[in-house]
Amino acid sequence: MVVPPAARTGPPLVVGWKEYVALPELGISSLKAKIDTGARTSSLHVTAIRRLAGRDDGEAELEITIAPDRRRPERLVRARVHQLARIRVTDSGGHSELRPVIETLLVVGPVTKRVRVTLADRSSMLFRMILGRKAIEGAFVVDVSRKYLQPRPPSEPAGAAAGAPA
Repeated sequence: MVVPPAARTGPPLVVGWKEYVALPELGISSLKAKIDTGARTSSLHVTAIRRLAGRDDGEAELEITIAPDRRRPERLVRARVHQLARIRVTDSGGHSELRPVIETLLVVGPVTKRVRVTLADRSSMLFRMILGRKAIEGAFVVDVSRKYLQPRPPSEPAGAAAGAPA
């Protein structure tokens, strides 16, 4: 069930500072994500981006390769995505980078929400995904003293989702 922020009723879902999430349109059934209220945008680790077709306005069709598990870097997922734009993102160290932006479904516990995500090399980071303020606003409240408050998404058999493992 997709819940647009404006249509949500009742209190926001309480999440911990890290949660398991699913990105079903990308073929990812379970991924550890850090909930980062200090980050405006969300970011997803990709190991490769291949531009399939594009326009001058920044929109493009991409094939991305994702390694969702730090402990199993050989497990790769490929997905075709639509790049909406490229935006300049500055990290906490002050380094600026131009990143592709996509939109995809995010599942956290019982909530499914369409979010915008930048694609970046996060191989040196502990978490393969950061959920920023724009992704959590209206739907979630963060309890920074706790983690994994929501149930882990159920695993799907390999190849069941749009972006079957490579």
